[in-house]
Amino acid sequence: MFAGRRILIVGFALAVLLFGLLNRARASDPTPPPQPDKGPGGKEDAHKGSKKCEYGSGDTQYWSFEPDQPAPAKAPVIVFCHGWSAMDPRAYGPWIEHIVRRGNIVVYPRYQATLTTAPVTFTDNAITALKHALAELAKPGHVQPDLDHVATLGHSFGGGVCVNLAALAQKKGLPKFKAVMPVEPGTGLFGAGFFQDYSQIPEDTLLLCVAGEEDYLTRDIDAKRFFYQASKIPQANKNLIVMVSDKHGKPPLTAEHLFPSALGTGSPFQTYGLWKWFDALTDAAFYGKNRQYALGNTPEQRFMGKWSDGQPVAEPKVISEPGK
Repeated sequence: MFAGRRILIVGFALAVLLFGLLNRARASDPTPPPQPDKGPGGKEDAHKGSKKCEYGSGDTQYWSFEPDQPAPAKAPVIVFCHGWSAMDPRAYGPWIEHIVRRGNIVVYPRYQATLTTAPVTFTDNAITALKHALAELAKPGHVQPDLDHVATLGHSFGGGVCVNLAALAQKKGLPKFKAVMPVEPGTGLFGAGFFQDYSQIPEDTLLLCVAGEEDYLTRDIDAKRFFYQASKIPQANKNLIVMVSDKHGKPPLTAEHLFPSALGTGSPFQTYGLWKWFDALTDAAFYGKNRQYALGNTPEQRFMGKWSDGQPVAEPKVISEPGK
């Protein structure tokens, strides 16, 4: 009887020891880098709050987000184009808040009232919503839109919409988009009648196309399309970036389709990747600074932070010349 109890006690002790060792091993797994304190993609904010307003309904509904605390008299305008079914801006809430607190107005057009809205209408719906938004923002009581400093970005289907806006801006009476960043763009089976003539995007536009290595939904098909067909833009003003997965630590970093959304909040793929690149792309386009963080296949552009054990996060692949 006593021998049996000793066996149970020893077995229990070994189980506790094994559990502790496993937990220690788990706790020692490298963790991803936190958001940098300063610089493009960093925590540093010019404004401590934002003012959100919602206007319209249906396919031309839109939201505006204005920097606040303090509220500037005037600010650049960023048009944020959502992915399929991500009609509510909360889908990208942390990124929008980051952009606004850096001192920009964000316009979020909802060009898809329901899942039955025809994709071929998305671009026209976005144009209508944007015109309404700019007219509203020009009224007293708002941060005034600086129409000399306008940029656009979009994710998934919105990646195509944002590039369409840039291609059609002059024809449709929109302000010129000085920076354009489609992220994992794709139209799936709904591309008929959607694509525009991307050779109409002006040569001094800064264009950054982003794809994900493990994005099996949109792949890199449309990212390449926009990169190659924006033929007026010289090599120095555009890059195609392919995000690379890194499973070195916990949680693993997977370059799949949803990491740009709020689901990816806290990932270095956002702060050292998308947020950094778009911050720097607009800084370069608007103010002539921080270009090395957005374009040129530079160490600053490729740096994705370091795991907690000091190992650098896997760098993205950067294509700066068509056909390379």
